[in-house]
Amino acid sequence: MLIQWYPGHMHKASKEIKETLPNIDLLIEILDARIPYSSQNPMLAELRGDKPTIRVLSKTDLADPALTQQWQTHLELEQGVKTLAVTTQQPDKIKQIIDLCGKMLPEKSETNKVIRTMIMGIPNVGKSTIINVLAGRTIAKTGNEPAVTKMQQRINLKNNIVLSDTPGVLWPNVENRNSGYRLAVTGAIKDTAFQHDDIALFALDYLLKAYPDLLQQRYQLADLPTDATSALQAIGKKRGCLRAGQQIDPDKAAKLFLTELKAGTLGLISLETPAMIAAEMIELAAIREEKAAKKAARRRR
Repeated sequence: MLIQWYPGHMHKASKEIKETLPNIDLLIEILDARIPYSSQNPMLAELRGDKPTIRVLSKTDLADPALTQQWQTHLELEQGVKTLAVTTQQPDKIKQIIDLCGKMLPEKSETNKVIRTMIMGIPNVGKSTIINVLAGRTIAKTGNEPAVTKMQQRINLKNNIVLSDTPGVLWPNVENRNSGYRLAVTGAIKDTAFQHDDIALFALDYLLKAYPDLLQQRYQLADLPTDATSALQAIGKKRGCLRAGQQIDPDKAAKLFLTELKAGTLGLISLETPAMIAAEMIELAAIREEKAAKKAARRRR
């Protein structure tokens, strides 16, 4: 899927992040617990180096708890990475981030030196709410729409921690096609950037395999459809998503389904597993090799 939404302020923010990173001691990346891989910023992976990093899995109240635990174990295999699973309704747990910063940089915390941190996250992942909890006051504007924060700011927290906030940043080219879909499903991308039925069909194809019982129970389907198109039709029929001639309106049915999925109405659902991503990375590597071979062949002509 090609994302047709990359506001100018995101390009500016990406540039500012690259300029600021060399002066940062520790990174805090807020991930969506439903899509821990797809919500990671690939730019950060390239520029992080060996900086200590806290990966905060937000929105765990919407994610499958067993898979959240799998992801924490998987992410902490990386050198210098610690994880924390939270929801925006758990201020006490969010505040553990401050203590974790000190534990990861004991040479600074024990000598009362300033710890310079940077917090990052995709749009609509709960970053602003987390910042307000850490600061103990309203500093960052919150909202349900992606891309609320527009500019970088520095915030003094307790324990000699200075936090650099950054706007929610997407990247202009989501290389893994499936990750693009997952970002759309979870609300990181404005819904004007894609077709609702296309995204809904992707999600339904996954749910039919991973969470068939939740799907069947939510929409009271006597017989579970075998494919995504039939499932969307069945949901539209159950919920009266009709247009002229009593035909199912796929766009209306898709909007209804995606709204309920994002809100957690269907149940606790995660959209990717470490094993799935490992398989997709193998596929992506093959695609890259093919593109490189074609490019090399063009040069030889």
